[in-house]
Amino acid sequence: MQRYFLTTPFDDQNDESWIEGEDAKHISRVMRMSAGDSIIAVSENEAYVSSILEVTTEGVRVKRNPDSLLPNREMPVSVSIACGLPKGDKLDYIVQKGTELGMTALLPFEAERSIVKWDAKKGGKKVERLQKIAKEAAEQCHRTVIPEVKEPVSITNLLAEASHYDVLLVADEEDAKSNEPNRIADRLKNVYHKQSVLVVFGPEGGISRKEAELLKSAGFLSVSLGPRILRTETAPLYVLSAMSYEFE
Repeated sequence: MQRYFLTTPFDDQNDESWIEGEDAKHISRVMRMSAGDSIIAVSENEAYVSSILEVTTEGVRVKRNPDSLLPNREMPVSVSIACGLPKGDKLDYIVQKGTELGMTALLPFEAERSIVKWDAKKGGKKVERLQKIAKEAAEQCHRTVIPEVKEPVSITNLLAEASHYDVLLVADEEDAKSNEPNRIADRLKNVYHKQSVLVVFGPEGGISRKEAELLKSAGFLSVSLGPRILRTETAPLYVLSAMSYEFE
């Protein structure tokens, strides 16, 4: 059954809403659905089996079955990923796979070792494309939350953003190389259900020593991701998988 995220919540009085834009076109032109067909409609982080009432040129009117609330498939901790801007299409990969693994938000930042420079003029369209990737991945893996993809920020702004989270972690290669690395399994022992977690990853080449010190001064705890050095697009998925194993 196809899943669609509603931009307009269900009306509590009649349990109806409208699907518009690209999703409405997908229902009518691609899926060729009509009145009486069923879909899964996600509204305000809840998914319901819903019936199509009518398909018009303006959109698709749907009605939910209040007794058909589907199980919540979100991770019991909210995990946001902050990654130094990587090369090529690696952000696409991180967004797609991170969404499948339960990521709540992506916060790209302009790291000292980032080779790529963010083009502010084209940045809006890039974020829109990444947000679309997140939406499609969320539909595919039956989530009720679409991860938010934010505009890239400086390390200074990232540190300011960190104050909104309960747990702060930074994946640091130097930690992994030390004689007594801080294993992720040990760090996660101090993370609890319903907490918000922000994990920082460097770009190719990792975070610089200056950035590492700034992060640690702001309360970030360094964490090792095992004895092997992971690619910048692999490391976030490692952490999300570890959290899924720990909490789900």
